[in-house]
Amino acid sequence: MSWVFLRRSLQVLWPAFLLAGVTETLVFAVVDPADLRWFGGEAFDWPLTAVYTVSFLIFWALISTAGAITMLLTVEEPRI
Repeated sequence: MSWVFLRRSLQVLWPAFLLAGVTETLVFAVVDPADLRWFGGEAFDWPLTAVYTVSFLIFWALISTAGAITMLLTVEEPRI
């Protein structure tokens, strides 16, 4: 694995991790996980820790994807 790839991955994943924590805190300050419903109206029967964990991972994946796309768009091609 290249050090450049590792460094760029960490440059995307670490801020995304922090922002996912902030996002989850803001979302669940407004939304009660016990009140969540599926699209058909059936209530979630997951434990609260599972809801928090899955939502954190979803937020982290979405924010990481946005950061990775930004990183890919800003990478300059090497000059010959």
